Amino acid sequence: MASRPLPARATGALLREAKPLRALFGEARRIDHLQHLLESQLQPAAREHCRVASWREGCLLLIVTDGHWATRLRYQQRRLLRQLQAIEEFAGLERIHFKVQPPPPARHEPPRTTPLSACAADNIHATAEGIRDPRLRAALERLASRGKAD
Repeated sequence: MASRPLPARATGALLREAKPLRALFGEARRIDHLQHLLESQLQPAAREHCRVASWREGCLLLIVTDGHWATRLRYQQRRLLRQLQAIEEFAGLERIHFKVQPPPPARHEPPRTTPLSACAADNIHATAEGIRDPRLRAALERLASRGKAD
C-alpha cells in the first residue's frame, strides 16, 4: 500500500508550528532586531560592513567585511559599547568581539557569446558546404546560424 505525501503547508505555518523551526525562526528574528539596533548606533558608512553574528553571555560577536573596518570599529569599541549598553536589549553587554569574514565572491555569470558578424557566418557556411563529414558539416552550419543578419 503506497503512502500519500503529506499535504503542502504554508511556510509561515511551518515556521510557527514546528518546534525546531520555530526556535530557529525566533533566533533569526532576534538577530535581525539586534542588527537594526546596532545599525542605529553605527556610522552610516560602517553599516554595510558590520553584521551581528551572535549575542550570548554578555558578549556581542560582530562579523566585519575586512580588516580596515574591523580596525575602525575597534577604535570606536568603547563608545559603541556604552551606546549599546544604554539600549534595553543590550543591558547585559560586557564586551564586543569583531571577526573579519570577507563576503563570498560574486557569482560569475557565464560569459555572453558575441554573435558572429554576417561576413564570418557566410565564411563558415561556405566552409561547411565543402565538408563531407555530416556531423562536422551540421556543427559548422549551426555555428554559422548564429551570425548577425545585415
